[in-house]
Amino acid sequence: MSSESVTRYTGIPTDWELYPEKYATDENGSFILKKDGTPRKKTGRAKGSKGRGYNYHSDTKARMQAKKAVKTKQRRVKAVETKLQNQRKALNNSKELLNKLDNKSIKSGQVTTTDVINDAPLRVRKEIDNNIVFKPNDGPQTDFLASPEIDVLYGGAAGGGKSYAMLVDPLRYAHRAAHRALILRRSMPELRELIDKSRELYPQAFPGCKFREVEKLWNFPSGAKIEFGFLERDADVYRYQGQAYSWIGFDEITHLPTEFSWNYLASRLRTTDSEITPYLRCTANPGGVGSQWVKKRYVTSAPPNESFEGEDGLTRKFIPARLQDNPYLCKDGRYEHMLQALPDVQRKQLLEGNWDVSEGAAFTEFDLETHVIIPFEIPFGWERIKGIDYGYASESACIWGSLDPTDGTLIIYRELYRKNLTGIDLAHIITHMEVRDPYSVQGVLDTSAWARTGTTGPTVGETLQRAGHKLRRADKNRIQGKIQIHEYLRVQQSGRPRLQIFNTCPNLIRELQGIPLDKNNPEDVDTHAADHAYDALRYLIMSRPKINDPYSQLRHLHLQQAYTPSDTTFGY
Repeated sequence: MSSESVTRYTGIPTDWELYPEKYATDENGSFILKKDGTPRKKTGRAKGSKGRGYNYHSDTKARMQAKKAVKTKQRRVKAVETKLQNQRKALNNSKELLNKLDNKSIKSGQVTTTDVINDAPLRVRKEIDNNIVFKPNDGPQTDFLASPEIDVLYGGAAGGGKSYAMLVDPLRYAHRAAHRALILRRSMPELRELIDKSRELYPQAFPGCKFREVEKLWNFPSGAKIEFGFLERDADVYRYQGQAYSWIGFDEITHLPTEFSWNYLASRLRTTDSEITPYLRCTANPGGVGSQWVKKRYVTSAPPNESFEGEDGLTRKFIPARLQDNPYLCKDGRYEHMLQALPDVQRKQLLEGNWDVSEGAAFTEFDLETHVIIPFEIPFGWERIKGIDYGYASESACIWGSLDPTDGTLIIYRELYRKNLTGIDLAHIITHMEVRDPYSVQGVLDTSAWARTGTTGPTVGETLQRAGHKLRRADKNRIQGKIQIHEYLRVQQSGRPRLQIFNTCPNLIRELQGIPLDKNNPEDVDTHAADHAYDALRYLIMSRPKINDPYSQLRHLHLQQAYTPSDTTFGY
């Protein structure tokens, strides 16, 4: 049916006549009709039309939503700009503070940055507080980091924050290119713990610093270096021969058997930077194979926290550590309860920081009140004898003893304890110390002092003999010697031991008090510990000193009293 026929049929213009574009057509342009003969409308909605049910308010809503999104993004942009502006201000404030610190004269060994920070504006102080990497605990930890002394021990109870202080202290000169520090432990596993802690601390304090695993070395942006090392044997110290360090520290220094390594490292302490003051720093808990020499070097030489000068001319200080100094470990009391549960000796060492007790001590029967006495004048007729243990790099020790004829008690009344002595030096010193003795004191000498080393000159033993000292070779049976010392220390039925020592012999007292047993041979003492005075005593006791017989006593008395004959020509 054509559109014309439809129009004529109705007599009224139809919709498809008015809007033919809305209706479907075939290839020839004729309308496609439905069953009722009317044209079929096109499917879908015409392009650009609103469609049925169109809400004319939707455009307004869309515009409002878009406007709101724009405002939200504008607020976010403004917030970012504000934050960026604040960060720029903080950066400028930090630069101002840095310039102020750089321009301020800071004396070596003194902490003055705190005063400078306190004088800074409030916004600067807040910025610094927000960026603190490490803050020392009030008390000993702060005192340790601020100490101007060259050689300082921070030691005592466990948990006081000693290891962290050891890591932080060498950072004092990390901004100087010439600064080179050395941090030491006894073994590699112990060193690993310190290295792991430094990985947490150093990059935060000095961004850009790099750690070289093979060399165990930190390189800082300024050019400064901090090296980690370990000393399992005294001979390991020679790996640092020819090196120079401006800071040397040893964590748990009581693990060193002798002070030889520590003294050698002190000779490596130097720098070419006039703004850097070299320092020796060490930490320790009481106990360990080297506890006695550490105690002598730092603890007993002066009261705690008081500066003093050592025999080598270095200023020293001992700063006691306490568990209460660390608020993080003391907060819940768990760590303290753990230390309380330790055996008596370990509890006194690690919880109380007691330096007068020794774990695994060889002579547990030794008691200061029983075996140490006030000096008195040795009577003329008492038998006297001496024992000598010779050393050059280590100490030479000479112990003088006398036998009380009433009960045979051995009285140790004098000691010599000194290193770097030649045979001639030793002979002269012994001669000088025996000036007040009524007669020449016989003695025994370490057999090694008689051994020749390929030279044509006299041995140490021969040198002492030529100087007039009556000496013979000592019995060096270590096991029997130790057993004899136990016998002499035993208290008799009379309430008196067979061995008593004048309190003027501190080195012998210290060694008997703290020399440890050999872990591999409990029948002997640890030969890596300081044992020179002990060896001299062992030689003396193994010489089997005897009480003078009545004839010898009369002979000594005769020698004491000058005889003047009435006739000076009698007998000639």
